[in-house]
Amino acid sequence: MNAPYDGDRGQGAGGAASPGGPPLPPDAGQDGSVPPDPYLQHAYEDDPYRAQDLAAQDPVDEALYDRAAHPPPPPGTYQQPAPLYQQPPPAPYAPDPRIWAQTPPPEPAGPSRHLPYGDRPATTQFVGVDALVTQASDDRQEPDAFAHLFRDQEGSGKPPVPPQPETAPAPVPAKGGGGKVSGLLKSSAVMAAGTLVSRLTGFVRSLVITAALGAALLGDSFTIAYTLPTMIYILTVGGGLNSVFVPQLVRAMKDDADGGEAFANRLLTLVMVALGLIVAAAVLVAPVLIKLMSSTIADDVAANSVAVTFARYCLPTIFFMGVHVVMGQILNARGKFGAMMWTPVLNNIVMIITFGLFIWVYGTSGESQMGVDTIPPEGVRLLGIGTLLGLVVQSLAMIPYLRETGFRFRPRFDWKGHGLGKTVKLAKWTVLFVLANQAGVLVVTQLATAAGTASGHDGTGFLAYSNAQLIWGMPQAIITVSVMAALLPRISRAAHDNDPGAVRDDISQGLRNSAVAIVPVAFTFLALGLPMATLLYASSGIEAARSMGFILMAFALGLIPYSVQYVVLRGFYAYEDTRTPFYNTVIVAAVNAATSALCYVVLPARWAVVGMAFSYGLAYAVGVGVAWRRLRNRLGGDLDGAHIVRTYARLCMAAVPAALVGGAVGFGILELVGTGALGSLAALICGGVILLGIFFVAAKKMRIEEVNGLVGMVRGRLGR
Repeated sequence: MNAPYDGDRGQGAGGAASPGGPPLPPDAGQDGSVPPDPYLQHAYEDDPYRAQDLAAQDPVDEALYDRAAHPPPPPGTYQQPAPLYQQPPPAPYAPDPRIWAQTPPPEPAGPSRHLPYGDRPATTQFVGVDALVTQASDDRQEPDAFAHLFRDQEGSGKPPVPPQPETAPAPVPAKGGGGKVSGLLKSSAVMAAGTLVSRLTGFVRSLVITAALGAALLGDSFTIAYTLPTMIYILTVGGGLNSVFVPQLVRAMKDDADGGEAFANRLLTLVMVALGLIVAAAVLVAPVLIKLMSSTIADDVAANSVAVTFARYCLPTIFFMGVHVVMGQILNARGKFGAMMWTPVLNNIVMIITFGLFIWVYGTSGESQMGVDTIPPEGVRLLGIGTLLGLVVQSLAMIPYLRETGFRFRPRFDWKGHGLGKTVKLAKWTVLFVLANQAGVLVVTQLATAAGTASGHDGTGFLAYSNAQLIWGMPQAIITVSVMAALLPRISRAAHDNDPGAVRDDISQGLRNSAVAIVPVAFTFLALGLPMATLLYASSGIEAARSMGFILMAFALGLIPYSVQYVVLRGFYAYEDTRTPFYNTVIVAAVNAATSALCYVVLPARWAVVGMAFSYGLAYAVGVGVAWRRLRNRLGGDLDGAHIVRTYARLCMAAVPAALVGGAVGFGILELVGTGALGSLAALICGGVILLGIFFVAAKKMRIEEVNGLVGMVRGRLGR
């Protein structure tokens, strides 16, 4: 189309054509030769370096060249440099697209963590905590995607073998929410389900105990004896086992050649020996322990006799508590979180059957009017043996789970020089931490028992305080503890790798994820605590049930700082810092004891325990302020505080109108129908549905991302 005319191509001025080449100069000959240029003749004939080796002498640097220190190479040895750029040899086989062309996993839902080294969140695979802990000690050989490029070099003198078709690894399933979040939610869901069932059966156990023994002095005597083993266990080794030994077990699994099995056996043996000695000493001094717990009960001869007898049946449970906790922590470190949450259900079932038999034989407390001076010795023996049997069954149920993970218990007494000394040193501060906490509990126990006796009303003593606290602590155990139990091994690894950013992000995630449920439940207790208690504890009498309802309402909002404190302290434990939590707990216990004593002195005896319940939450609010500042400094001055505070503030803003409307509806139904079981159930259902409905609508309108993420997860689970 626009091509030049080929007829004139290649012709010079003289008419000579050079087909296929450029035009020739005008002075070219007939054969195409060009005469030499007179200006370029003999231009390079006088070059003095033409015959010399260029590597032997440099005319520019000759004057500065130290020939003695750096003799030049001999002539003729200069190697010509290889070409710098050339095409690589072609590969004998093409890359296998089944290996390198897999679809990358999706980016996790919600705000993702900043990835170091320029990694892209859209193509980075996150692994759940279950897989991290379970595969921590496995030495797997990853497939080499380029192995087929070098198969022609295998063998000597053999022709290359064509590659066999390889089985491509299964693509990573695209789970909603990403691998890290879905793994955490899966672990938390398993533990939350087990804790929920455990707490529900614990409620039934509490109801049966209250129905059998009442909410007066006999019920307080059993509650004191039943609480005593737990308190002694926590004071001695429980605090260290719960908080210190998980990071140690994770490190042993990561660093030891046997995956930490020898360390776990030594730890379990040491705990069994220590708890055996503690049980023997505690049984001998049971009367002194009852006196320390409640001087009011100890001064009453009949109540003291019943309480000491109950205590001697219950104190051996210290041993089985410790064994159960150590086994559970070994399973947690190996990525198995469910057993520790599910096995307490067996304990509750055994105790429910025991107290059910007691009611079947003697009737309820309202029917028999049984007290500390009329309860038969056979009844005390039945309740004591059943309580002990429940903890035995709970501990033995952990053995099949351990065998499933490949762990075999072999007693080991070679404790010295294997890291247990460091662990005990770390646990020292945790024991002091628990000691400070239990000192506050002792003060409350003494004051609550005295107030209940002085008031002359049922449901105003220590049993009422314990029952209300049992309801109040259920969301904490189901939600916060489950979330942090799954996060704690990951936080421990991040602290071990000196990654404060990862520790901060995990703590922020734990606080915000747990707040979605903790905040509305706290306001639900405030608005509907009265119908909740009258429904659950109606068998102990309407007066006692209403008193427990008021105590629960006083506890309510303290659930928020209590949950925050629990999460924040996990950050210190991840860094093996047990001293800071000790000092923090001293502050909490001191505030709790001081404000409880003030309530006992200022308030009437009937309302003193209500004031003590409010003091409990107030003390933890003070403790959160102290712990938050210290952990923020530990992590370099950043704890994602603005994000966390904004989430909690917006959740509270959504919960306040919901609590006002739901509480008004609940109290209105109680006034119309009455405070019986039917009226309490109707008030709780109607008020609760309205409260939660308003809360979630308000939270969705405010675009609280954690609530939207929870709703999305629930819809995904339901397949909608």
